[in-house]
Amino acid sequence: ELVTWSNEAAMMFGIPKRYTLAVMALLGFANVYALRVNLSVVIVTMTKNDPYFKDWTSETQGLVLASFFYGYIVTQVPGGLLAERFGSKWVFGLGCLGTTLLTLATPIAAYQNLGLLLAVRILEGIGEGVTFPAMHAMWAKWAPPLEKSRLTTIAYAGPNIGAIIAMSVSGVLCDNGFESPPHYQRWPSVFYVFGTLGLIWCIAWFFIAHSSPASHPTISSDERFYIESKIAEATPTHRNENIPASWLAARFFLSPAVWSVTISHMCNNWGFYTVLTSLPTFFSDVLNFDIQDNGFLSAVPFGVMAITIISGGFLADFLRSREILTTTKTRKLLNSLGQLCPAIFLVVIGYTSSKVLAVLFLVIAVGLSGFSMAGFNINHLDIAPRFAGVLMGISNTAATVSGIVAPYVTGAMTTDDKFNWKLKGQWQNVFYLSAEIYAFGGIMYLILGSGKLQWWAEGPRQTQSMEYDGRVQTPDKLEGGALYGSM
Repeated sequence: ELVTWSNEAAMMFGIPKRYTLAVMALLGFANVYALRVNLSVVIVTMTKNDPYFKDWTSETQGLVLASFFYGYIVTQVPGGLLAERFGSKWVFGLGCLGTTLLTLATPIAAYQNLGLLLAVRILEGIGEGVTFPAMHAMWAKWAPPLEKSRLTTIAYAGPNIGAIIAMSVSGVLCDNGFESPPHYQRWPSVFYVFGTLGLIWCIAWFFIAHSSPASHPTISSDERFYIESKIAEATPTHRNENIPASWLAARFFLSPAVWSVTISHMCNNWGFYTVLTSLPTFFSDVLNFDIQDNGFLSAVPFGVMAITIISGGFLADFLRSREILTTTKTRKLLNSLGQLCPAIFLVVIGYTSSKVLAVLFLVIAVGLSGFSMAGFNINHLDIAPRFAGVLMGISNTAATVSGIVAPYVTGAMTTDDKFNWKLKGQWQNVFYLSAEIYAFGGIMYLILGSGKLQWWAEGPRQTQSMEYDGRVQTPDKLEGGALYGSM
């Protein structure tokens, strides 16, 4: 009766399970990114208003912000492997839960000593490191080929929404949150509020999410058949049974398509994390905004980016489903919009002396970068859906190097006193460097990128007739096709 009721509810409200999963994933990524980003806002208040942290230099702050990535880089590839072995639901959910619990412990660790705070941030990174590979492995089983752009971009808009919330609310809580021991400052309330919200999401995730359509207890037979048959149709017959695994692995790492994704991912993350971790400091030290304005303004670029991420996904599926562009051309178009265009605006920032124009160009640069999510970031599912989780782990491992290096480099490049006229020039150099790296990634993707399934990633073709609820169905006679085919 529960299954029947769920099927009827899905038909009534027009919400397929895969879109429910996309929304839950969006909220999950919003949760963990809020937990990651809030320190970027809080650290400004900690070093200005809390005597305990007055002696933190810009290099120390850069080290604290970068320490998260020392753990994050470790669990990328294992995250993809574990998701394929134990199920994406559990790997993704437990990774988020670990990050949430450690966030609640952050204020205590910070007041103990710098080493303990760094350890907590590293452990947070270890927990969160599994999330993207696990989600890619999940979409390999849940996303029909002509819907994977919109489904994945809905989910991957979550980090930006989390950044918006964290940057907007953290500044308010730093000024108006509740005081907590041992030093009765207000900034710890940021971690307690977001940590509590994270726990609520984790409980919901474990009840609602499932690793595949086959493991979902209340999915309709029509939707399950639609998803599984469309994925099977897009996967050619396996040709690799007699080829040694070591030779296939060599082809994997020598593939230009794999390298295009990896290089583009790495260059994108340099620009993204430079802005993500350093924007509050730039607005505070160079543009002289107070903490509440700082938090709001730092959030605006990510709001625009969330819109471009989702719209880019829908645009990609539209171009492909109408056969206006091939998958390869679609990915390259959107990746160019998301990497070459931001590079131009980051350069322009260095030539403006207006606060308004500086903020405007930053918003445009960060906002446009969202289109790359429908470029390189989904490309793993095009070229190697069987290995999407592991491939995301590999490319994100390389990209995480940027997350480690970029904040530290930014701190090392901006060493002059706050509001010193030399400091603005140093920040110009930060933006120039990010623009050059963005441009390199976009150009390499244009040269090496591909939207075609790679032969070494081909899998066994499933039969085109499948039995559900005692009925044999084929794709052209699918019941409920209008509901489950698109949204």
